Amino acid sequence: RALIRGARFADYTKMNKTCIKIINKTNQAPEISSLLFSNGSQAIRGHDITVKSYKVESRITSRFAHTTVRSSVVNSGSKAQSIGFNVQIPKRAFISNFTMNVNGITFVGSVKEKTVARNLYAQARARGKAAGIVRCWTDMETFKTEVHVPPGSNIEFELHYQEMMHRKLGFYEHSLYLQPGRLVPQFQVDVYIFEPKGISMPSGCLLTCLSLGLCPQAHIVFKPNIQQQRKCDTCTDSAIDGVLTVKYDVNRDSNAGELQVSDGHFVHFFAPSELSPLPKNIVFVIDVSGSMWGVKMKQTVEAMQAILDDLTVDDQFSIIDFNHNVRCWSEELVPGSTIQIADAKKYIENIKPSGGTNINEALMRAVQMLVKASNQNQIDPRSVSMIILVSDGDPTVGEIKLSTIQKNVKRVMREEFSLFSVGIGFDVDYDFLERIAMDNRGTAQRIYANHDAAEQLRSFYSQVSAPLLRRIQVQFPENSVSDVTQNVFDKYFRGSELVVAGKVLPSDSDTLTSFTTASAVSLTHQQITKPAALDFLAKQQHSFNGFARQMWAYITIKQLISDRSLASTAAKKRRITQRIMALAVEHQFVTPLTALLVESDDAKERLLADSPKDSKQGCCSGPPPMAPVNVVYQHPPWVQITTPPPSEVEKGGEDVSPPVDNDPHFIIHLPRSDMDVCFNIDSKPGHILNLVSDSGAGVVVNGQLISSKVSTKKLNTYFGTISIYYQPDGVSVTVSTSSIALSDGRTSELHQRHLVSCCPVLCFRLRVSIVKNSHVKITINNNIQVMVLLHRVWKKHPVNVDFLGIYIPNDNQYSPLVHGLIGQFSTEPEVSVYDVHEGLDPLKKEATMEVKGNKLLVTRGWQKDYRHDKKRGSNIYCWFIHNSGKGFIDGHYTDYIVPDLNSFLQTP
Repeated sequence: RALIRGARFADYTKMNKTCIKIINKTNQAPEISSLLFSNGSQAIRGHDITVKSYKVESRITSRFAHTTVRSSVVNSGSKAQSIGFNVQIPKRAFISNFTMNVNGITFVGSVKEKTVARNLYAQARARGKAAGIVRCWTDMETFKTEVHVPPGSNIEFELHYQEMMHRKLGFYEHSLYLQPGRLVPQFQVDVYIFEPKGISMPSGCLLTCLSLGLCPQAHIVFKPNIQQQRKCDTCTDSAIDGVLTVKYDVNRDSNAGELQVSDGHFVHFFAPSELSPLPKNIVFVIDVSGSMWGVKMKQTVEAMQAILDDLTVDDQFSIIDFNHNVRCWSEELVPGSTIQIADAKKYIENIKPSGGTNINEALMRAVQMLVKASNQNQIDPRSVSMIILVSDGDPTVGEIKLSTIQKNVKRVMREEFSLFSVGIGFDVDYDFLERIAMDNRGTAQRIYANHDAAEQLRSFYSQVSAPLLRRIQVQFPENSVSDVTQNVFDKYFRGSELVVAGKVLPSDSDTLTSFTTASAVSLTHQQITKPAALDFLAKQQHSFNGFARQMWAYITIKQLISDRSLASTAAKKRRITQRIMALAVEHQFVTPLTALLVESDDAKERLLADSPKDSKQGCCSGPPPMAPVNVVYQHPPWVQITTPPPSEVEKGGEDVSPPVDNDPHFIIHLPRSDMDVCFNIDSKPGHILNLVSDSGAGVVVNGQLISSKVSTKKLNTYFGTISIYYQPDGVSVTVSTSSIALSDGRTSELHQRHLVSCCPVLCFRLRVSIVKNSHVKITINNNIQVMVLLHRVWKKHPVNVDFLGIYIPNDNQYSPLVHGLIGQFSTEPEVSVYDVHEGLDPLKKEATMEVKGNKLLVTRGWQKDYRHDKKRGSNIYCWFIHNSGKGFIDGHYTDYIVPDLNSFLQTP
């Protein structure tokens, strides 16, 4: 049975029976729960190319999946061009290999320590070779590589990755991202599943051997022909653009344990279900700062309504909401009665987001509430106590140092308490939320602020809402096993699974025994298996041979990476690092500490792929990766380059004088008040200031400061670099005084002297128009525009340097989440100016301005607008705000300093 839903076009359901072929002993298979269609990056990129085939094969053995993606492409155009191969893979997967054949030259991949791989890569990079990189996107990573080839070339790509599937809510899910980007003559997906205990489905889904758990194997085939791939009968675009998800469970004995041995390794699975849930003590800690305004808060309230309904009279709960202040709905835990739940719902509905973010105090209050209840014997000894934190940003009030907050929480949390974190939005510091949860026996989940955020939050709660066991321990007889992964677990939740793996030591015994014990309920479980039990796997068509060895390495490396992030000393961190690198190289996994080096047979051509880590600030951990260098640069199709008319070309040697106050000055036009307000930012060279941060639209504009050549009484700073980043497409434009860096999965620099005229080709949602030696105009989705102006000075000037100006129109269409030094004024504040009087300077009047509840002393002055007259500028008369805009901008100017050029602002 196959279900296809969520399509964005009519009449695609014809694929339900004609395209998907189910093969196994009874012509049944696990449910294909969804084929969701969305706008994603194309797997094969290039113009005038022919994709001859695109094939995906997954072999799943005992929850461990090995996936291979193959494609064959021909450059059918008349010119040489770059052809890209992009594969989106789940974040929890490890890339294990990549090969490429270009006109008979074979590139073969091997995993090496990152420093070793980069050194080898650098030798080839100096000769200008192509490069492969790994980039982030929501719940997946994107492996990207491209190669520049002459017309008629044949290219074959092949990528391998491996992952262990995690059981959630009673199912395993295997997701494949299918985005060929065009019609493909040979398009096929094969998923082979082998589960020794048998594949099972919920009752009512498949009433055959699968629902009875009698079938150990299945084969799912998705093989649409050209006509079936079309969006419509006459369309030339492919309808295949989304996620194919295979969903299933396995049959279990009454004792719920399964012990498998293969290739000298064992894997122990434990997932009991015939148990009653333990009572819960939950403190919900909800961020209600200003950045939660809008869809985030609406979806959180909607989710909390359903979550509260799930509580029973045996559960106890309370709610803490926080911004710059911390409030408690109830100072004590209360039973989950109908009356209390109704009152809590009313409280949630009346929350109005505003202010800053005081995470530290909110968590301290939550822990104190649980401690107080425990000390007063209000907590059932069998119950499970937990804190669920829901937040969308970094702390901005109270203790704001993340490491200190982490230590504070760790210090006060008792061993019987757990902390679960939910991060909402693209720009949340998910690394911090994950660390603080893992440090306190919990897990973390990232949720994206879109139409189904409430469902995502409810789904996460469902995973932790039914604790069945506490303090679970899996043990083995002495001298029977070694190198065992984590075997002590704080809690077990219904619908999940505990997995322990290790090596089997040589023994005269023909059996391996495991013992599982747990507290809160009386449970002792014994599992016995024979070491040769799965040796027949090599003969199974559906199986992935060597799965136990790879699964052990996978689990071990994942746990070591977690331990490394929590290491208390540098020496301990180094030891863990060395172990991760050794295992990753031995088992060929691309991790944050290793890289995939792809070499031709003669080792003269090299490509490098680094694995990212989940971070709001970028993908790659450690030092920044070296920028890919292409064999021949061709600017992307979303770039238009022209030469300015003679009237706009500046004469060399003339000094374009900056304004009197050279620090970055801002002119904010307020249409309703019909006035201009100016302020300067007195920051330091090297600092990066956020100008616009719109997590809703996925747009960020940042500027980095440079200083004058020599120091005067007052250090003058200017904008030396401006970056515009469009997150949905992973596209960025970085403008400096000497070059323009364009990145759409690669990075290439256009130096001013290299710019030539060309015709515009507008294929992307981001368009760049460059006027040589004048300005750059960036347009996003036709509704957001940024112009960066280049100011040249006389090269031998003793003080001044080249700098950039930036101009952002008032009519840009942002989302309600926009902020930043400039972005915050997309919603015009109420401003009144009165008590105008003579100032100390008779040419500059002074007045009082009321804005945002503040009374400010302002001075009448002027600033320069260079859009129309680059040499002399036009005077803009404005009311000047002193002290770096204090009182006019939200917070302090230092709140707008961000760590890198593509960082979103974390302050509400």
